Amino acid sequence: MTSQPARIEWGHDALTVVLAADPGGPVRLTRIEAAPAAASAAGPAADPAQPLVELLIAGEGGTWSGPRQIESTVGARLRYAGHRATRADGWTRLEIDQADDAAGLLVTAVLRAPLGVPAFQAWTTVRVTGSEPVTLHAVSSLATGAFRPGPGGADGIDVLWAETDWLAEGRWQRRPLRERRLPDVDLAAHGQPPRGALVLASHGSWSSGEYLPAGVLADTASGRAWAFQLEHNGAWRWEAGERLDGVYLALHGPGDADHQWRHTLEPGQEFRSVPAALAVGDGGLEPAVAALTEYRRAIVRPHPDRAALPVVFNDYMNTLDGDPTTERLLPLVDAAARAGAEYFCIDAGWYDEDGTWWDSVGAWEPSATRFPNGLGEVTARIRAAGMRPGLWLEPEVVGVRSPLAQSLPADAFFQRDGRRQAEHGRYHLDLRHPAAIAHLDATVDRLVDEFGIGYFKLDYNINPGAGTDAKADAPGAGLLAHNRAHLRWLEGVLDRHPDLVLENCGSGGMRTDYALLARLQLQSTSDQQNPLRYPPIAAAAPMAVLPEQSASWAYPQPEMTDEEIAFTVTTGLLGRLYLSGHLNRMTADQFALVRDGVVAHRSIRADLARAVPFWPLGLPGWTDGWVALGLRAGGDNLLAVWRRPGADDVAELRLPHLRGATPEIDVLYPRRLPAWGQAWDAAAGLLRLEGGPAPSARVFRLRDT
Repeated sequence: MTSQPARIEWGHDALTVVLAADPGGPVRLTRIEAAPAAASAAGPAADPAQPLVELLIAGEGGTWSGPRQIESTVGARLRYAGHRATRADGWTRLEIDQADDAAGLLVTAVLRAPLGVPAFQAWTTVRVTGSEPVTLHAVSSLATGAFRPGPGGADGIDVLWAETDWLAEGRWQRRPLRERRLPDVDLAAHGQPPRGALVLASHGSWSSGEYLPAGVLADTASGRAWAFQLEHNGAWRWEAGERLDGVYLALHGPGDADHQWRHTLEPGQEFRSVPAALAVGDGGLEPAVAALTEYRRAIVRPHPDRAALPVVFNDYMNTLDGDPTTERLLPLVDAAARAGAEYFCIDAGWYDEDGTWWDSVGAWEPSATRFPNGLGEVTARIRAAGMRPGLWLEPEVVGVRSPLAQSLPADAFFQRDGRRQAEHGRYHLDLRHPAAIAHLDATVDRLVDEFGIGYFKLDYNINPGAGTDAKADAPGAGLLAHNRAHLRWLEGVLDRHPDLVLENCGSGGMRTDYALLARLQLQSTSDQQNPLRYPPIAAAAPMAVLPEQSASWAYPQPEMTDEEIAFTVTTGLLGRLYLSGHLNRMTADQFALVRDGVVAHRSIRADLARAVPFWPLGLPGWTDGWVALGLRAGGDNLLAVWRRPGADDVAELRLPHLRGATPEIDVLYPRRLPAWGQAWDAAAGLLRLEGGPAPSARVFRLRDT
């Protein structure tokens, strides 16, 4: 018989996680600290009662009714059944088994952490050990009350979340948790928990179509913050709320209430929830985000791109706009190469014969009218110019007019109620089906072999809703199985073509998640075409995406002033430089200004892969006049600052980590335009900037001496 510890302490020298495993109750995750085990002896005043796992099944709802997915009957009934801790390959792992004898379930919570990083990944597996099937309605990936225990625990806790939309991605909000669905109702006097919570959830297959699958809880009194993310390319939900004994957080993948997800397990079968991650930092928001940043680096697939970080030119944005031809492309190819690009991606339209390609895509054959001498003429020119060729591809869709819509089996597509589902003129492939996978594999392999394609921009422009109910217990279950098949397909592509670079694009940033980004090399942050609107998107991007994966468009144009060119080029410099624009039509001076930006980026790109972000003006607001993003890499501080129309003349940037120092301040870009006024206040750690005309932007390097 397994002996039961009252307490399990796990982690490494940068992380301590404590779990309570008292007899007579479920296992609870009670503490998360960015500290070694020896520093955690004091312990909190009281252990929070929130169970580690919440589980809704058919016939078993909650112990307390309401919209929350905690206080589940099964979660409260789980009992400790053993645990195992292992360490290998730079990670430490903990598995905690719990049993529910009434339902016949063995539930295992898995926590794994990269050594040296105060963050961990979590998921839950559910296995039927009884003789009867069990239908799951919701399975948490992680639930914990390890924030501020005790009555009134929500007082002084801020919550951060990011609203997002096409062309307006990553608009981070920060509010006291008390203002977001948690009014103070005097729980002590009432003696019962509230029913409400702050609940954010995705809908359909765009994982970031409404909100980013990430957030932060911040304790304003202690300065400790906890940053978290859901690592799923489909449906998810997170909720933050209050129990009688303090604040809790619960992270879920798809569930019945939000996503029409149900999944029946037969005896002996097992289900695994989607992964989630939680990072902790002391000293406010930025240390927690830094911890999550380092954790993201630990889960990203190895790839040559991670060291090279090549500059990409793409012909689409504000340039060819999906209308490429040999005649239009060749001058751009030559100009992109002279500017310093290393990849040239031909975007949408390369397969189009008649200008009405939206509902006819799917075969992915080059157009004969657009390329009279074949697409190979253009790709050969790209290679001759010293770049690698790339193509835009939207692999998961087939237009309703495409021949593929008839030649592929009907059950190779999403279906609802026995009918193939059309959305915006497209059918959605079901990647559980071998014919769908065979079609996509043949497409990728053909394009790589025939044209030497080294880069694919993988776009995703429709949201088919809750999913497919074909061969699934519910539409959400079909979607989850497809999402997982999609990840396996991507892994297979990279296994066959290990040098191939894959960009994650979903109508810009509509599918920004670390299920995809743990596998793919870079992320398009937006489709925003107005350069004045882009800086808040680019500056906030490192909250959700590694700097070395974050591709924000820089699309300078010949009709722009020099300051406007520098403004839009700056938008791409502190991430993956994603260049576009009619460079071939520029004057020599304009072109030199763009080329200077590429040179500046290439001088700092090695720092991107080890940098952590900070925001000296705070997280950007959508209409802020001044916007700033900083990256810390060793003793270097890279700082991009944009001044938009309507901004005050002077901005004060807070750099408390440089307080008392006298850093060298160098303008990296643009050096050929007039300098901004600047003054450094060492005692306050404050950089005062007096900008030039609006719009204008500058990139600085502050080297701590």
